[in-house]
Amino acid sequence: MGRRRSCGSMRTAAALWAALMAAAVGCTGEPPPPQPDEPAAFALLEGFSARMVEEGAPAVVVSVRNKGEAWTHAAGVRNLESAEPATVADPVHVGTITESMVAVSVMKLVEEGRLDLDGQVSAYLPEFGTLLQPPGPVSVRQLLTHESGIPDFTVPLLASGRWEERMNRPLSLEEQLALAGTVPWDGRLARIFDYSRSNYAALALIVERLRGQDIAMVLAADTAGPLGLAKTRLGGSPATAMIHGYITVEGMRQDAGMPVWLAEVPSNGAVSTVEEVNTFYAALLQGRLLAPDTVTAMKGGYSQYYGFALRRWNNTCNNRFYYGLPGDVDGYGTVAMTSEDGSKQLAMTVAYPPAPPTLEFNPLIHEMQEVAQEAMNSLC
Repeated sequence: MGRRRSCGSMRTAAALWAALMAAAVGCTGEPPPPQPDEPAAFALLEGFSARMVEEGAPAVVVSVRNKGEAWTHAAGVRNLESAEPATVADPVHVGTITESMVAVSVMKLVEEGRLDLDGQVSAYLPEFGTLLQPPGPVSVRQLLTHESGIPDFTVPLLASGRWEERMNRPLSLEEQLALAGTVPWDGRLARIFDYSRSNYAALALIVERLRGQDIAMVLAADTAGPLGLAKTRLGGSPATAMIHGYITVEGMRQDAGMPVWLAEVPSNGAVSTVEEVNTFYAALLQGRLLAPDTVTAMKGGYSQYYGFALRRWNNTCNNRFYYGLPGDVDGYGTVAMTSEDGSKQLAMTVAYPPAPPTLEFNPLIHEMQEVAQEAMNSLC
């Protein structure tokens, strides 16, 4: 199996940059028909990629691993200015997948006996109560599972000024929580899944306090270093050869590839590649980063679809589950799914067709999950 690039026909005249990208990878007409021995999964992924490019996505990259074999796909361009062809080795913003890496660092502290999942957050962050004024005690476990009810700091951030100004200034963990503290906390704790990026800002700050290192260094020591993930990081200098995502602000296209604010955002700030994302999740689920019992705890209960920064999808090949996360951030969507034994994996990133930024997840991330799950389940 090798790398294949495909593009759809350029039927949408308004999508000018889509035509540019199609030219960059040298594709014309409809996607090629599947090869006689090519699994239907790959034709499905190529067709989805071609449609995304046709609809204005700057790039689509996919990495599939199945029982020791690998298949990769890249379409589109690294950026709309140079029109260099995108490759699967190019770094991308992986959005919320960052939380799985932070959760590994949290659980390593639990394994070492330095952190109690059912301990109160205020025991590790004394300023938590006065800064955020929660209506009751909040545990570390509730942060991990997004059940704390903590206000999302991006709500006041989005309202604080023009996108260009907000996104291009540093935002420390303390500043993220201070912003969350400007939003009134609901009168009761959530107790059910209620997504807030502030949960992982608090978790990362706890990790920093216990390790005595900033969260980027901890993630490098706990995950990227041991696994040899050369392009996976939080913060640092922007990668030169990366895929750029874009948004629109007041009708004008803006490059979302290198915003300063994401450098210390543990909910969705990491940069990686689709192949390194697969390596990370395989290592996690195979017990190479944490003890098997810890991995089981991260998966959550049988009736839960979300554990400790691990979401699950149905694996119809064996009536079990895939684990991973959807990752959404301005300009990018990433979906990663891995079977429980780590032998079957799919990671896919779409640099979204440019659209205005929003606090809500881009609707395409839901379609990406459906396509990825269908592809995985056809590889039985």
